[in-house]
Amino acid sequence: MNAGLHELPLVFFTILAQSAVGAWLVFTFVLFNTKSEKSRAYIHKVMFVILAFLGLGFIASITHLGSPMRAFNSLNRIGESMMSNEILSGAIFFALTCFYWLFTLTGKMPAALGNLWRITTALVGIIFMYVMNKVYHIVSVPTWNTSLTSWSFYLTVALGGLALAYTLLRPNKSEFPINFVPSLFALALLFTAIVAVYQGFNLQQIHSSIQRAADLVPDYAVMTAIRLCLLAIASYLLFRTKNAVLLSCAVVLTLVGEGIGRVLFYGLHMTLGMTIGS
Repeated sequence: MNAGLHELPLVFFTILAQSAVGAWLVFTFVLFNTKSEKSRAYIHKVMFVILAFLGLGFIASITHLGSPMRAFNSLNRIGESMMSNEILSGAIFFALTCFYWLFTLTGKMPAALGNLWRITTALVGIIFMYVMNKVYHIVSVPTWNTSLTSWSFYLTVALGGLALAYTLLRPNKSEFPINFVPSLFALALLFTAIVAVYQGFNLQQIHSSIQRAADLVPDYAVMTAIRLCLLAIASYLLFRTKNAVLLSCAVVLTLVGEGIGRVLFYGLHMTLGMTIGS
């Protein structure tokens, strides 16, 4: 696992951004099914947490680049570089969420425009997640250039987003249609376990002329077991408790669990040698 620790800024960026997008998608659905103005006002207030997740994520990404100026320089190849596209789509999503939050809090957002704005922001968020995933589909990195990378990233959107949204909305659960969230979280956890186990077996078959993928993360099985246990505890809390502190613990456990998975992911970075077998 140590091999992936040097990419902690990217771990924080991807996990926090994916959770924020997932939570926004849940909020968008809930707002379309919430008529009470008091309840809608509550949702708009707690949306600040999504902004905080995005802000912290982008700060982490800037520390990875070294300086804010490098972030601007990385926009030089929009349309050609997936990294440039990722930063652009992420910045647009962040801006749309910020302006929506500000306009709704000040009461300057008409209902019809608000509906359109949320849908547009959700679509931009989905594009952001798609581009983030494509950044890592590098032909010369066989451990990343696989559908398992896509599954892993999108499942983090589901796990992190569902846990965060449910925890923020749970205080007014009777007024919000969110009973489906714990079940969806459990389903996402099941798929996460399947992907993790399949990837563990698949690593044994990936090698270059100079290294084996399995040797890059010798503690893959142990760390994956810990990750899945943390997610299972989080799922139990979402099903069983109404306590805000315990629900917050579920969010933390989810983030830590997915963080472990992402550290393992970055630790699997390897490039092709003279040959590759599988």
